[in-house]
Amino acid sequence: MRSLRSPSLHGGEYVTNVLSCLERERLEEELSEARIRARNLSRLRRLTSPERATLDQREQAAQTRLRDHDKEHGCQR
Repeated sequence: MRSLRSPSLHGGEYVTNVLSCLERERLEEELSEARIRARNLSRLRRLTSPERATLDQREQAAQTRLRDHDKEHGCQR
């Protein structure tokens, strides 16, 4: 099995795009998990202001990382 970093795999640009897309998938999953966690916790009980702020910050940070990745690599869906 060849590594994704192998130069024999359709050139460096292809490898970079594959790795970028894998990173984008990871970032999308991170954002999804942040949203799901906030939704599930808020369904269980009323959240305090600091808890809500922490969850909102986590979601905003995940959105920012995904947006920055899209700007840098241009692999948005």
